[in-house]
Amino acid sequence: MRIFDIISKKRHGEKLSDEEIKFFVDGYTCGDVPDYQAAALCMAICCRGMDEEEVSALTYHMMNSGDTVDLSALPCTADKHSTGGVGDLTSLVIAPTLATLGVNIAKMSGRGLGHTGGTIDKLESIPGFCTALTGEQFMKQVRDIGVAIIGQTADLAPADKKLYALRDVTATVESLPLIASSIMSKKLAAGAETIVLDVKYGSGAFMKTPEDAVNLADAMVKIGRDMGRRMGALVTSMEFPLGRKIGNTLEVIEAVEILRGELEGDAKTVCVNLAANILSLAKNIPMDEAFDAVNEAINSGRAYEKFLTWIAAQGGDVSYIKENRLPVGKFTREVVSANDGYVSGMDTERVGLASCMLGAGRVTKDDEPDLSAGLVLHINPGEKITAGQSIATLYTSDEGKLDGAEKMLLSSLKLSDAPVEDMPTLIYKVIR
Repeated sequence: MRIFDIISKKRHGEKLSDEEIKFFVDGYTCGDVPDYQAAALCMAICCRGMDEEEVSALTYHMMNSGDTVDLSALPCTADKHSTGGVGDLTSLVIAPTLATLGVNIAKMSGRGLGHTGGTIDKLESIPGFCTALTGEQFMKQVRDIGVAIIGQTADLAPADKKLYALRDVTATVESLPLIASSIMSKKLAAGAETIVLDVKYGSGAFMKTPEDAVNLADAMVKIGRDMGRRMGALVTSMEFPLGRKIGNTLEVIEAVEILRGELEGDAKTVCVNLAANILSLAKNIPMDEAFDAVNEAINSGRAYEKFLTWIAAQGGDVSYIKENRLPVGKFTREVVSANDGYVSGMDTERVGLASCMLGAGRVTKDDEPDLSAGLVLHINPGEKITAGQSIATLYTSDEGKLDGAEKMLLSSLKLSDAPVEDMPTLIYKVIR
């Protein structure tokens, strides 16, 4: 069997066998298949697709390309995954909230991919926070305080870890089979009993339409359910950035504001809905009871206190959080609107790219982001704005990056002369 023949077969739109998929996954994991051939096969899959059996086989073999985590010693384990977005800080809010409610969050997360942020990068923006725990430390922390989030280890779905970085720089991110298998191989290998997915649609998401997002959600829920997990998914809008603070440190700051009860809005709405669905599935309780419990955990301050306990447990200096002094980029600029109008939308991918241009993201897989960089939006969907009004503040450690980021951000703004009546649905569908 040759990888050349497998690439050619998929390029011609033919179905790959289980053996061929295993040959590719095993070969790429051990280094026998080089990056350029793996990239070629990913591009062929992007263009030609995979059927349900191929996606299941790819997920299974990537899941088993390394170690799998046994969480059976922990009761009521749950995990959440987002397909990526801009201003998507949900894990930072959901994890401590659920930990206060008896749900153990033993989670492995990724770094930023393309124009979207990564939970690990955000957590590492807190001085001292350690995302690399040993297996023993990880399990002990979850037993002790109910929550731990670490980076994906080299031994957990290593095939996916290599492909994840490769896809980021070869324009092969936006593929339903590759996204579904990537997400589910990690989530299944990580061992949680309950998994809820936040599947984004819109200009800032990999899935551009709600229908495509529903298809991806359905595929992943089916994969997980067939492997014995409690599964759910929310299909949510990324037609506008979820949070108003975009960038690693900035998103931590916004998550803290939500946990303190200082901030309402779309980000909090999605966080509460995701947490309630996880709690309902994990504890087998009605949704109204789950919503009440989640809101009480946040409104009482218990979730914020758990957040501080969690950050301290992983070495983070919580004084930066308590004293509101997490560091942001020292060079700033106000971006103002050139015209009057109603905010009919934003090209959210361009907003994310503006943040990347300030230093917050990665252009190549080896880049180290500026964790203090990003931007803060001052406008909301549907809002009427005037010429000269500030729409955002940019933050960076490199003053030379401000001009390009400002241009990119302004190009993302969509204005209309009349009020906007039909805004995108924030939570399009819930799949249980």
